[in-house]
Amino acid sequence: MRIRAPAHLHTGNPDLSGDMGRLYGTVGFAIETPSLEVEVRKSDRDRSNDNDALKFLNRFREAYEFPPVEITVHRYIPKWVGIGFHTTLALTLGAAISKLYGLGLSLEDVALAMRRGLITALGFYAVKVGGFIYEAGFPVDKREKVVPPLIFRGEMPDNWLFVVAIPETPRKALAEVRKREDEILGNLKNMPPELADRLSRIVLMKILPAFVEGDIKTFGEGLYQFNHLLGEFWSDYQENVYCCDIVNEGIKLMLDRAYCACQTSWGPTFYGLVDGIEQAERLKAEVEVFLRENGDGGEVFVTKADNRGMVVLDG
Repeated sequence: MRIRAPAHLHTGNPDLSGDMGRLYGTVGFAIETPSLEVEVRKSDRDRSNDNDALKFLNRFREAYEFPPVEITVHRYIPKWVGIGFHTTLALTLGAAISKLYGLGLSLEDVALAMRRGLITALGFYAVKVGGFIYEAGFPVDKREKVVPPLIFRGEMPDNWLFVVAIPETPRKALAEVRKREDEILGNLKNMPPELADRLSRIVLMKILPAFVEGDIKTFGEGLYQFNHLLGEFWSDYQENVYCCDIVNEGIKLMLDRAYCACQTSWGPTFYGLVDGIEQAERLKAEVEVFLRENGDGGEVFVTKADNRGMVVLDG
């Protein structure tokens, strides 16, 4: 059983206050590149070419019984850069095992067993349905007990392209932060309700209507405003509004040439949105030069949104 699933780009969470009974919610996108490919085969014992896959396999066995498997990760999403490797791996692995052995599990069942995609469900819905995603968060008394509900899902136009940059210099430091993510989120300061109000209004009255109307300019403005305001809230946990100086300057560069510029999750990945391949390739080249001149380089690529989600390739 071989499955491919997309990475995702995180724009942010509208409500970290919880005063209205829900927490988080997420706005973001599934993207075609990079993607994860996982193959699961029947075996005489559990084995894998990836230690994270074995960790999730053991977690899955805590909830369900099934024979041994051999897991091969054929294609990787970069780890610890804010685009969803671990959630995508856990969900595709569980889905593949369920299909291989006829367990009849829904993706929600897999998420609950793996304990992934429950605090923020962008990664869950990127795998399940793809596209542009807004999920509504979880009730404050059901943290990690339910999958947050999907409120809006839209098909991204083919000519709306992301230019995605993963700077090399801050990757090691940010990986260490990500390893403490559960600790940080468990002790997160309360968001002022008025900030949650503003963020939610940007989503409801700017981002979503502009998307429905195909207004990429207003859509991009809303994404940037939303992401930047959240960055100010998170500034106690990162260098400033963004995770590091390289991303801060890279965001400024993208803003001059794209409809938006956002940091995804903790970073260091950042991205811009444009509406044509020529514009995308020009921006890609400029960001590549910027990363070489301001650090150790990195990876820059152009991708469309993934409007499909998880695909079974074989099995």
